[in-house]
Amino acid sequence: MAMNLRLRPEAAAALKAESERTGLSQQEILRRAVDEHLGLAEKPRDVLPNWVEPPTRRYRAVTPAIRLPEGLTSEQILDELRADRI
Repeated sequence: MAMNLRLRPEAAAALKAESERTGLSQQEILRRAVDEHLGLAEKPRDVLPNWVEPPTRRYRAVTPAIRLPEGLTSEQILDELRADRI
């Protein structure tokens, strides 16, 4: 369900700060808060194996290490590799 939400300026600033601190989107923070308030929140990450750790910092853009020649796609390269196996 989509909806509009009007927050007090203080709440909007706190939400933005929490988003920047955690790397979570403002939408995700609000979804989790609503789920927790309504008793719908999932249990803590007990479901994950103990070797999986949640991220500790936000997403960062990565510069590609190589560039494919003009006109060549990664799909074409993968198709060639698959053809070698058959």
